[in-house]
Amino acid sequence: MISLLDMDIRVIIVYIYNQDISPEKSMGGSSPCASCKLLRRRCAKDCIFAPYFPSDDPHKFAIVHKVFGASNVGKMLQELPVHQRADAVSSLVYEANARVRDPVYGCVGAISYLQNQVSQLQMQLAVAQTEILCIQMQQESALPTQIPQDDKSLLLASTSNLDNISQYLNFASSGNVIQDPALKRESLWT
Repeated sequence: MISLLDMDIRVIIVYIYNQDISPEKSMGGSSPCASCKLLRRRCAKDCIFAPYFPSDDPHKFAIVHKVFGASNVGKMLQELPVHQRADAVSSLVYEANARVRDPVYGCVGAISYLQNQVSQLQMQLAVAQTEILCIQMQQESALPTQIPQDDKSLLLASTSNLDNISQYLNFASSGNVIQDPALKRESLWT
């Protein structure tokens, strides 16, 4: 249980963190944003890049600048309402990372890979559900029950057909799923 004193300390810490009290700001100077630092220009107070490309993460802007260009990104951000800019920057960073990793397909390649993996997993799920159904039907046929003669031949025919189907569908295993190690190793968001 959180005491009132602990809550007050957390509120103060959050307030200080949000105020961004740093030695540079308290001494009168401010660190330029990653954009201005990379482009070697003075960072103005109303710099459009400053809120989205902080100086402590220069790689984020560098990759966006390499793919889209600072001028294009600046124009794009100026055309957007302020509340949509953070999402736009996040998308630009994702797309730039994807484009650097895969210059031909970019993020479309990653999306295609994931869609392919989803369809393969859906196919494996269908195969597993079919196998479960086959096993259930085999167990039901093994139980001694009174079945009319006409139904027995129908049941035997369907059971043998299910055995054949399960043999054909036996190819599915976890090893059949294509797993691209490059996509697993690194996140496209950074």
